[in-house]
Amino acid sequence: MIRPSILFFVAAGVALAQDDVSRQFSELRALVQKLQARVDELESRVPATPAAAVARPPAVTASAPAPAADPLRGTTVNLNVDGYYGYNFNQPIGRVNLLRAYDVSSNSFSLNQVGLVIENAPDVAKGRRFGARLDLQWGQATQAMQGNPVNEPRPEIYRALFQVYGTYVAPVARGLTIDFGKWACPMGLEGNYTKDQINYSRSFWFNFLPFYHMGMRMNLAINDRLGVNYWLVNGANQTEDFNGFKDQLFGFTAQPHKSVTWTFNYFLGQEHPDVRYFLNGAPPGLPTQQGVPFQPIADPPTGRLDIFDTYAAWHASPKLTFAGEFDWVRQRLFTSSPSDHTAGGAAYMRYQFTPRVAFAGRAEYLTDRGGLFSGVTQALKEATVTGEYKFAEGFLMRGEWRRDASNQPYFYSDTLGLLKKRQDTALVGLVWWFGAKDGAW
Repeated sequence: MIRPSILFFVAAGVALAQDDVSRQFSELRALVQKLQARVDELESRVPATPAAAVARPPAVTASAPAPAADPLRGTTVNLNVDGYYGYNFNQPIGRVNLLRAYDVSSNSFSLNQVGLVIENAPDVAKGRRFGARLDLQWGQATQAMQGNPVNEPRPEIYRALFQVYGTYVAPVARGLTIDFGKWACPMGLEGNYTKDQINYSRSFWFNFLPFYHMGMRMNLAINDRLGVNYWLVNGANQTEDFNGFKDQLFGFTAQPHKSVTWTFNYFLGQEHPDVRYFLNGAPPGLPTQQGVPFQPIADPPTGRLDIFDTYAAWHASPKLTFAGEFDWVRQRLFTSSPSDHTAGGAAYMRYQFTPRVAFAGRAEYLTDRGGLFSGVTQALKEATVTGEYKFAEGFLMRGEWRRDASNQPYFYSDTLGLLKKRQDTALVGLVWWFGAKDGAW
């Protein structure tokens, strides 16, 4: 028999449970009513859709243009400031360092380069197969690299335009990259922006090989470790062509090992003008190009230029890098003329002691038979030692000692007409760069 006390507690529990369920149901109903009121309020803010629009066939609706994407999305704006103080122990007249492209002055605070890089690179993963790049440049390096009147018919027009080209990546193999415009020549291990180089000063070979080209280039990625290159350009260091011959390059870049990269280039050109331009004073009655008088050259030279260029880099460890370069250059005045040629190479080493401190060295040799590079038949040697301290990402300092030597008296001294067989220089360079562009510029 169940005791009355037990019945009492059971009845009380049931009553409490019923009260709890009733309370929760009331709260839930209130919440639903509140949400319904909010929905009604939001719907009242949306204009009614006409019946004709509702009945419109899906095909018509699908043809409506999609919202335009931001055309500048992914564009980076980057600034480079590069300056130095150098000293030549020959104390040369005019404070001139011979055979230099980027540290041309001695005993002078010098603005080597100011560069502005604007780039919107292709991004196939995001569905964008085209892009463009613009590099503007001012300073001593511009004078050394850009707009030589020997090569450029009208150099002043393009001098500040170091690079300007558009890119399209065609869906061929792993990607066929096509550039049209003006770009920095990638022959030789060294490049334009100091922050990306092993040393501060540039090698003889950087100064001798072409600086830039204008035309079309293609790179076909065969796989992750091999790409082949082809160019069709106006010439070497020519934005505007000065003859009717179009130069070509054939080459490849390979990665035989994850720590090794190897590049090979063969360049075939014809670098003799068939037109002479008169920038200051000209015989009367000549034709003009945008106001610049010119005169055709009778029986112009047509001898060819051949350049074989190869270089490789080995990242032996995260801190240690070795690199080497070999070049051979031959040029004839006429097709039947004997050739002048220049050959040699350079070796590099860099060791990163700490994230801020690095040490680098370079040694090179260049035999200049016929004076293609220096204007004198001679054998040139060079050794450079560079120390680097990076204050922060975007700001570094390099100190450098360098010796250039020749088997002929060639380098300036402090006396006019007295030449020496070597020049020793020391410098301190400072480089600042800003912008969102990743990797080497």
